[in-house]
Amino acid sequence: MGLLIITFGFIAAGIVGRGEPAGADARAYWAGVRIWLNGGDPYHPTGPFLPYVYSPWMLPLFAPWALLPWDVAWFVWRGGTILVLLWTIDWAYRQRPLETAVLVALLGFPFGANLDTGNINLLLALMLWGAQFCGPVLAGLLWSIATWMKWAPALLLPILAPRARLWGLIFLAASALLSLATLPLTILQLQALFGFGARPLRLDFLVFLWALVPVLWRRPEPFGWLRPSAWRATVGRWRAPREMALRRRVREYLGLTSPAGG
Repeated sequence: MGLLIITFGFIAAGIVGRGEPAGADARAYWAGVRIWLNGGDPYHPTGPFLPYVYSPWMLPLFAPWALLPWDVAWFVWRGGTILVLLWTIDWAYRQRPLETAVLVALLGFPFGANLDTGNINLLLALMLWGAQFCGPVLAGLLWSIATWMKWAPALLLPILAPRARLWGLIFLAASALLSLATLPLTILQLQALFGFGARPLRLDFLVFLWALVPVLWRRPEPFGWLRPSAWRATVGRWRAPREMALRRRVREYLGLTSPAGG
């Protein structure tokens, strides 16, 4: 608990110290929607705003929040993120207190950086967390949205239940079709996305590691997979039974059949 208190203290001090300059990324989402609703180009904004860099069909997803005045919208954005993050920390702490405190301390800077700028990375990580506690359709939808926005969550497909993985790939394909349907704006999106030039090392992306907690904390040995013997066992399960074809393994992975062949 002392480790958590110290970590939260440093994060809070950083947030308070930043003051008005905070929220640059969230303000880009907020301004992008308003510019779009007024018939402008959210990918090349005028004024003190960063460009909106996500798919054009996602603009309506931000609209209910972006219609709020900025001061209210920023309070809702950061306050809501903090509340959900604290809920996940509470769940994790009840399962494994020491491991949770150490991990929160290690991720303290990425947490603070995302809460400072209002970057959507932390919200997407929390969405992936929630995807492990809901049905397969909603879980697949949450994963697909997170993946289409950042692509890093694509590596986290295995944390979902098998049927949720299938729905996630279906929704991901639908996301690609939606981007093709809005192709003129999608081209502007890609231009804005790759127009930033050289970027520094993005430590704020480390918050996606937090989405691994539910699946790891439910195991008897959360970090047993780091042992070489665990990797050898995993490889052996995929290679040993020659009678089990690759097609069947893929169907099991996507929840299209049970491991027993039912």
